[in-house]
Amino acid sequence: MRRFDMRLPAVVRLNPAEVRLNTNEDQKNEFHTETQNVSARGVFFYLDRPIPAGTPCEVTLTFPPHITLTDAVRVRFTARVIRVESPLPSSRIGTAAMIEDYEFLRSSGSTDFFSALQRETEN
Repeated sequence: MRRFDMRLPAVVRLNPAEVRLNTNEDQKNEFHTETQNVSARGVFFYLDRPIPAGTPCEVTLTFPPHITLTDAVRVRFTARVIRVESPLPSSRIGTAAMIEDYEFLRSSGSTDFFSALQRETEN
């Protein structure tokens, strides 16, 4: 499977009920980061704390217009952490996750075809 070195903005969310970490319970379960690389089956990103292998997560990526050749596209997928790398000197922890499912998200400002059609028929 081909990996693409892409630095994309990402939001990683953990379900607190499914995550058992030996950390302060007040720590956040949402991380703003960027990807290191992306493939059709997985993604690699850095976090500021280790997440155990096997942990489910939700990742939302934004593909910018220069990649999509149209408007920015947001994709949210569920994934499972499969590898955690030792911290680098910068204390960022490399995290590899396998994509299990995904969905494309609508832009907040755009209207989809069916909503526009419904409004047209109501008038």
